[in-house]
Amino acid sequence: MKIKLNSIIVEDQDRALKFYTEVLGFKKKHDIPLGEYRWITLVSPEGPDDIELVLEPNANPAAKTYQQALFAQGIPLTAFEVTDLKAEFARLKEHQVVFTKEPTAAGPVMIAVLSDTCGNLIQLYQPLL
Repeated sequence: MKIKLNSIIVEDQDRALKFYTEVLGFKKKHDIPLGEYRWITLVSPEGPDDIELVLEPNANPAAKTYQQALFAQGIPLTAFEVTDLKAEFARLKEHQVVFTKEPTAAGPVMIAVLSDTCGNLIQLYQPLL
């Protein structure tokens, strides 16, 4: 058993695709029309090509409620590892990304939290060891 797909619930698939590719730097792997929505997957240019991030529409009321509750409580939906958090923070600030937590030491990692413009908080972390 292995991890192949990880879903991110998003309010708007077009806006999410733009943010996750043009701002965060992920690469589009699949964009398949499925009626009202699309099957959109992304891969990291720095990671294995077989692990994909799925941009899932929050059309299901349970998904939307979950997404809104996490955001309201300030809880990130997921986390992405970076090698230099301070540099990534500066790069993303140049793209007008809104952070709810600036780079902060947290035990063996440094973390920051950003809003993805699609209803989620995303944590970035850098291992310090």
